[in-house]
Amino acid sequence: MQRKNGVRYSKELKDSIIKRMMPPNNESVAQIAEEQGITEVTLYKWRKEARAAGVATPGNGQTSDKWSSQDKFLVVMETFAMNETELAEYCRKKGLYREQIEAWKSACLQANGQAFDQAKLLNGALKEEQKRAKQLEKDLQKKEKALAEAAALLLLRKKAQAIWGDDEEE
Repeated sequence: MQRKNGVRYSKELKDSIIKRMMPPNNESVAQIAEEQGITEVTLYKWRKEARAAGVATPGNGQTSDKWSSQDKFLVVMETFAMNETELAEYCRKKGLYREQIEAWKSACLQANGQAFDQAKLLNGALKEEQKRAKQLEKDLQKKEKALAEAAALLLLRKKAQAIWGDDEEE
C-alpha cells in the first residue's frame, strides 16, 4: 500500500489511476486529482515512477502529437521489437497510429546523429577561435615589443638631449 499523509492507497487504485494517464485515455493529472481527491503531487509522483519503469504515461489530457519527448520515446521503446501484427494491435489498444510511432522512432534515431554533427561543428568553431586567439596573442606581443622599443628610443633621445644639449635650437 502507498502511504501519503496518513492516507493509504492500494496498489490496485494506483495502477488503475496510472492506466487512466496512459493512452488511449490520456486523462490529465488535474482531472484525476479532482475526481479522486488525491493530491496532484502524489499523482505526479506516481506518473514519474511509472515513466521510470518505462511506461508511457502522458497524463496531460493532450492528444498524442502534444505528448512530451519522454512519453514518445517510451512508446518507441515499447514498440521497437514488435512485428507488424503486434504493432497494429498496440496502436488499436493505445489509440495511436503506426505512422506516428514511425515518425517518433525516426526522430529518436536522428537525435544522436544531430548531436554528433552539432558537436563536430562546435569543435571546428572552437579550433578556429583558438587559432584566432593565438594569432591575436602573437600580434599583441609584437605590438608590445614595438611599443617598448619606441619608449626606449624616446628615453634615449631625451637623455642625449640632456647631455649634449638640444640640436634643434641651433
